[in-house]
Amino acid sequence: AMEEPLQRHRARYKSPGGPPWREAYRRRCLERLRSSRAKLLDRYRRAGDGPGPGALLVQEVMEQEWQVLRDSLPGLRGQEPLEQMLEDPDELAVLEEIQQELILQEQLVIEEYEQSLRFDEECLNAMLEGLDATDRIICPVCRKSNLTVKTHLVCCQCGLYISTQDMTEGKLRSLLESTVTEHSHRCLHSPEFTVTSGMQEEANLLMSCSV
Repeated sequence: AMEEPLQRHRARYKSPGGPPWREAYRRRCLERLRSSRAKLLDRYRRAGDGPGPGALLVQEVMEQEWQVLRDSLPGLRGQEPLEQMLEDPDELAVLEEIQQELILQEQLVIEEYEQSLRFDEECLNAMLEGLDATDRIICPVCRKSNLTVKTHLVCCQCGLYISTQDMTEGKLRSLLESTVTEHSHRCLHSPEFTVTSGMQEEANLLMSCSV
């Protein structure tokens, strides 16, 4: 007679839909992971060669959402914490399935970030190659077209237009190259160039780095 409640409990988890809290818990975990993208990438950057994918935020997200769910559903209130639930093989299977889905989502975010870094590096290399050329300078803003350099202005078909005085291709190339090189000595990430101007100031070329 004492085994009947346990059998009913296990039967509930073996039903086709799984435990009743499964979908709500899965959805909240995914939403929390997506909303923590900036935190994930920051932790990934600081981890370096440390923890691999899956060891960054997934466990933390699962623990936090389990506490929220446990307090919101009467049937789960007061039950054991997530790590103690792992003793039940049926509940373990549900949690492992959700964990694998979260790890996959985490890896996709990291892969997208790494692709973005590779793209930035390729663009920077293309710009540096343009700086090395003897007669052409690739626009540091659009990274596609060549700059037109004249004594009184520097412009590009992308819309860059900066008034200058006594500018030459040699001077501009030297300025850009020295600035990018100085940054590379202190930071591994690629800088970006934009054209900026104040209300009463002429346009200027600004180099910035998100890191």
